Amino acid sequence: MNDGDSPPSLSGSDLLPPPPLPPRRIVSSGGGGGGGGGGEAHLQVAPAQSKPTTAVTSIDISTLSFPDGSRGTFSTSGGGSGSGSGHGTPPNHRVSSDLAADSMSVMSFAATLRPPGDLASLITGEFNRKSPAWMLLRSQSASVPPFQGVRLDRVNGLAGFEREFDDIPEPAAQGAANDDGVRVALWKSKMKHYMILSSAGKPIYSRHGDLGLINSSMGVVQTIISFYEGAKDPLLGFTAGDARFVIATEGPLYFVAISRLGESDSQLRSQLDALYMQILSTLTLPTLKNIFIHRPSTDLRKPLEGTESLLSSLADSFTMGSPSALLGALECLRLRKSQRHSINNAFLKMRSDKLLYGLIVAGGKLVSVIRPRKHSLHPSDLQLIFNMLFESGGIKSGGGENWIPLCLPAFNNSGYLYMYVSFFDTDNPENPSSTEPPPPPPPIQEQPPPPGSLDDNDDQIAIILISPDKESFYDLKDMRDKVAQQLTKTGSLAIIHAAAKLGRPQVSSIAPGAQISHFLYKSRANVQFCMPSLEPAFGGGGHGPEKLVARRKLMSLYHQLHASMHARHSHLKVLHCVGEDAASLAWITPVFEFYCVAGPNISRAVMTQGANKIIQWAKREEERLFIIGGGVF
Repeated sequence: MNDGDSPPSLSGSDLLPPPPLPPRRIVSSGGGGGGGGGGEAHLQVAPAQSKPTTAVTSIDISTLSFPDGSRGTFSTSGGGSGSGSGHGTPPNHRVSSDLAADSMSVMSFAATLRPPGDLASLITGEFNRKSPAWMLLRSQSASVPPFQGVRLDRVNGLAGFEREFDDIPEPAAQGAANDDGVRVALWKSKMKHYMILSSAGKPIYSRHGDLGLINSSMGVVQTIISFYEGAKDPLLGFTAGDARFVIATEGPLYFVAISRLGESDSQLRSQLDALYMQILSTLTLPTLKNIFIHRPSTDLRKPLEGTESLLSSLADSFTMGSPSALLGALECLRLRKSQRHSINNAFLKMRSDKLLYGLIVAGGKLVSVIRPRKHSLHPSDLQLIFNMLFESGGIKSGGGENWIPLCLPAFNNSGYLYMYVSFFDTDNPENPSSTEPPPPPPPIQEQPPPPGSLDDNDDQIAIILISPDKESFYDLKDMRDKVAQQLTKTGSLAIIHAAAKLGRPQVSSIAPGAQISHFLYKSRANVQFCMPSLEPAFGGGGHGPEKLVARRKLMSLYHQLHASMHARHSHLKVLHCVGEDAASLAWITPVFEFYCVAGPNISRAVMTQGANKIIQWAKREEERLFIIGGGVF
């Protein structure tokens, strides 16, 4: 030992053991008291749980909510063994709350660990398919239709689409301080814009807003385009925020599409081409060139006066979503082969020598066509005719007979053809309404766009006779009367009217048991397509805001599938996509193109099985669904 003032010197033999850890909490002491006798109290350590656990607390699930709004109730008793996979909630030992803090194992819950009970059967994928929760979910998931969760206030990219076709009000009386600001805000809220202007910066057409409102915007667009043209690098498109700008230059005209609907550049460019074709159908290409050669600053609004609603109805069909424009194909009225053959024969038998093309159309669907052997009508030309007849409303509102000079750009963009149009009166189809050549139809007044452009309940029947001879009105009128008489005599006109009134079939009648909500099928050889009714999933017969949004949502999905399959350097043949609100499938072969949409929970195997059923149906019904060859002379 050292002196008290000197530091101690420790050796191995002098080391003392470390002090003991604090004892656990005393629950009870042996021998009853803590008094005398010098007896030492015996501590009782709280028992640990018999099995390890990764849970902070035991989770018992009694109710499970499904996407379709239904609920499932399950029994998860604490002493049970858990789910069928063998991983369940650990036994619940009855320990006091004082012991819980010391006895409970606390671990972070990693995504790779399995949660207890029936909760595991829902979030650990393949491990627990046989649990009650999983089985009930699987039995109900296929019944969830696509876009069931669509709401006007929270639709991805489509909020406010129900007001897309509302007109922007005219300027109020002077003195309204914020009038221009409100109108500009309404214009900016539109999701799709089309602008046409000349290379000199003169505004020609805008779908939304009067030209005075957007004149400055067109000036900016013209400046940007001219800058790139001066650099020998034409501007094709650019993105600003969530909007895509696509520019097409056609001679002295600039066409601009501004879209926030997620369409590809090629799709927007094809829509601009259709607007250009609409202008050529009125002016012809030589006339358009001559106007700007002599006066580059010409205001083209005057030569196009009266055709604004044709451009607007075409633009609105693109905004709504046009399967015909997307696929570049026509839709035909479904008829038996023998019935269509009888109609073609009547058409050919009564043919005038001055006829170039003859068409019968019902509700925007082609019924019959007769043509020269070496000529055929391009789908883009037929789209212009159908837009004029069934979408803009100008020809139908005129009534009776119409004699219209028309350029079909895909056939010949340098000259006019002459089109005789007459709508059949189903009560008295043989009675012509006039005996003199009618004047050209009056300028078509602006009217609200038809929000039901995908509806199939239009049963109006029209006969269209096209001739290169401008003096052939009486010949074509006589032919129309004879064809009407023959079709009425054979009962073919009543068959056409009944088929048009019936509309498109539903998917359930095409492929019973298939869990597909909608599809598009295109015959590539015939350049024609078919599709089912929008009812009931997309409300084809209604114009409510939610139905309008659901139909645009459907067409947006088709646009995305089409863009992916036809992207440059893409060699996709089959594409299956799953989203939070829908599942979709695209399938392309040399024979057909097929696109379909189903609920978000449908499996790929079930969707493929349904697609096969529909494709087999289309092959069996090919001669009813499509016009193969038509009448040739």
